Amino acid sequence: MDPDLPGVPLIERWDRLLDGKVAVVTGGGAGIGGGIARLFAEHGALVEVAEIVPERAAGVRAEIEHAGGVCRTHVVDVRRADHVDRLRDAVLEAHQTVDVLVNNVGDHRPLVRFRDSSPESWRQMYDINLGHVLLVTRAFLGPMIDGGGGSIVNVHSVEGMRGYPGEPVYAAMKAAVAHFTTSLAVGEGRHGVRVNGIGTDLTQTPQVDYRTGYEDAEHLWESWAPVGRLGWPEDQARVALFLASDLSAFVTGHNIPVDGGSRAGGGWFYSPSARRFVNRPKTL
Repeated sequence: MDPDLPGVPLIERWDRLLDGKVAVVTGGGAGIGGGIARLFAEHGALVEVAEIVPERAAGVRAEIEHAGGVCRTHVVDVRRADHVDRLRDAVLEAHQTVDVLVNNVGDHRPLVRFRDSSPESWRQMYDINLGHVLLVTRAFLGPMIDGGGGSIVNVHSVEGMRGYPGEPVYAAMKAAVAHFTTSLAVGEGRHGVRVNGIGTDLTQTPQVDYRTGYEDAEHLWESWAPVGRLGWPEDQARVALFLASDLSAFVTGHNIPVDGGSRAGGGWFYSPSARRFVNRPKTL
């Protein structure tokens, strides 16, 4: 702590903001999760990646270790309680505690329009976008508190922070994660745990391809996003680093749109010619 600023953590290495911290990242094999895992390792974290695809798990571990970082991977399905328990046990066996948890897993698929949806499709949306956040957070919250506190970062979507005409069930799950974030932060702050969320949008990943089919319209990014460009996993990772580290020691309970300004600027437009809502209109 800084003796002149009671309660404010002292940052000794600005290039090693997570030095020696144990960080669990779900879905950390590629995309936004992969970007977060790599950046955390670069800043000295001992990264524990949960990934459902073995090849992705092996790939991110190789990248991090080649760059001089520390990473272990666990091939698990965080939608399953028994897999989450196995993940928790493996992490705690090695480290006894966890300092940072990033709940990154999520998917807009299977995309089923609400009129055609069913209880089964709702359950799938729940499991992949909300259920695992509850499972993983519950698994690591106690050890985090016992270890003196830490930071939880929930990666959701800007679609949980605005009206999303494409899939209201998906939007509802993301909104639930955002409110879970705020509510958990209020309840656990006095135990040393900060909880914040990231509402992503317009970010190029293997899961969401914003480039294919739009090669002839790249010049329209200044209309689609106020910052005027496509986002990348590194953009999300930098905000996650801020929220995970002592840079944000007085920040909790917030959901930050990391979206190039799409939420502030509107986001969705109804196209009479296409007869659907579009978020990157070439013409209306």
